[in-house]
Amino acid sequence: MNIADIATQEYIEVDVGTRMGKVRSTFEDGNPKGIIVTNDGDYEGVISEREVLQSHVEDDAKVAALIKPSRSAPAPRVSRDEDVRETARVLIESNAKMAPVFENDELWGVISSDGVLEAVLENLDALTVDDVYTSDPETVQEGDGVGTVINILREHGISRIPVLNENDYLTGVVTTHDIADFVIRENERMTTGDRVGDNDRMLDVPVYDIMNSPVETTTLDTTVDEAVETMLELDYGGLMVTPDDDDRVVIGVITKTDVLRALTFTEEERMDVQITNISMLDTITRESITESIQDVSDKYAEMQVMHAHVRFKEHKEKLRGTPLVQCQIRLRTNKGQVAGTGEGYGAENAFRVALDKLERNVLEVKGITSDEEYRGQLLRKLNEL
Repeated sequence: MNIADIATQEYIEVDVGTRMGKVRSTFEDGNPKGIIVTNDGDYEGVISEREVLQSHVEDDAKVAALIKPSRSAPAPRVSRDEDVRETARVLIESNAKMAPVFENDELWGVISSDGVLEAVLENLDALTVDDVYTSDPETVQEGDGVGTVINILREHGISRIPVLNENDYLTGVVTTHDIADFVIRENERMTTGDRVGDNDRMLDVPVYDIMNSPVETTTLDTTVDEAVETMLELDYGGLMVTPDDDDRVVIGVITKTDVLRALTFTEEERMDVQITNISMLDTITRESITESIQDVSDKYAEMQVMHAHVRFKEHKEKLRGTPLVQCQIRLRTNKGQVAGTGEGYGAENAFRVALDKLERNVLEVKGITSDEEYRGQLLRKLNEL
């Protein structure tokens, strides 16, 4: 399937110097699917309705404020005759929700991640949540402060965190949008006084005060088409995954991005490696990343890696002009999911730190498995099995 019938021409084109107030009023007056941003007539980027309406950029600011620097995340683009698999890969690797569609090098329309998911929805019943979800998610307690949540979101490069009560039962979810709404709202209320002190108190506010509750959940045996249908209907970016017999216990998260990523999986003999924000690669290549991950997985001969996802994220901090970069590597294997995260100045340094952490985690899985096998052998000898 290609995207010729999925892409839409329902978009508007604006210059980077256009006021945000004017753009917002355009969405209120009509229903364009996206905004193509140009700079003196040249394509610069694309932003979605949700990004415009949920952004906290002031009306007098320019559209350029919503366009990421081309060095860290270049504007994606796809051909109108491109297939769905490659389109999903472009969206994932560009860390984008929408991309412009070109026909014969001329701008034709836009394609969104939601549009791709809607188009393939009927084919997703062959997969279950268990096939694509992220297991062992990061969690926070109801009493944890907003500052703690921000640090976890930043460190792990995630957009949502399940919230647990004192019994470790799922009671809510907090997302990056919730954090942004809260911070902006509180900043607008601050008119006098010690701003530093106010900001410190704001970071100490318990996550319970800003989380979303009740939580929409799904289970491992639910088909992916059902899960995606729920996300599209409720306009949610993800769902919490719980056991069949207890929706109070969170065991994972499934997001629209997880499903898009599954669309890019291949059956090639070579390991399938997907890189988000691939443009940030400087002194390192996709080939060397693949080889390094393969070397780590080979240290555990029984581990078969079905898919590897490497995500780079640039921070504002720099050292002699080189930005601080976070790298997260996550492997989906026949032994479960294994991950490693690290930071360094430049993509290569960040990758090496994350790879080292990944290797330690892989060897830990190997040790645990070996211990379990030994224990099983011992129990069998003792006739306890």
